[in-house]
Amino acid sequence: MKAMADPFRICMVCTGNICRSPIAEVVLRRMAEDAGLGDAIRVTSAGTGEWHVGEQADPRTLAALEDAGYDGRTHRARQFDPSWFDDLDLVVALDRSHERILRSWARSDEDRSKIRLLLSFDPEARGASDVADPYYGDAAMFDAVLAEIERADRALFHQIAPAMRATHHDERPTVSPS
Repeated sequence: MKAMADPFRICMVCTGNICRSPIAEVVLRRMAEDAGLGDAIRVTSAGTGEWHVGEQADPRTLAALEDAGYDGRTHRARQFDPSWFDDLDLVVALDRSHERILRSWARSDEDRSKIRLLLSFDPEARGASDVADPYYGDAAMFDAVLAEIERADRALFHQIAPAMRATHHDERPTVSPS
């Protein structure tokens, strides 16, 4: 198996980069690592706002991740920078408000073509667009959001993994909503 010259780069985006997008990042990264594709798929996350830049993920995010066997302790919040579009293959918005903001920051049709809603990959989402923001919720809501993100990340991973396993180093996955 030939490794791709460049990894497929994905950025998960929510509001402050302390709840939903860190969960989506940690979960998808773990899926890639578990499948032996950790070098072929690079996952990061960011927020549309700057309020929490430099902070760890919300303690409830970290607890939900830890309870499910994930480790999010190294996460530090950052704000999405429109210049990142150049280096990203896929920008995944956790809800429609993030999608609207990202589209307004996109400088070209090519940038806009990289933006997708996370739940668009999940056939079980049954038309839902937004991953609920658990920030004002309790631990149970964080657990429910984690489960929803795991399902959607799994669907996204199943879409891109075959191309990552391909023997042709120049093949890039095509992503589309389910």
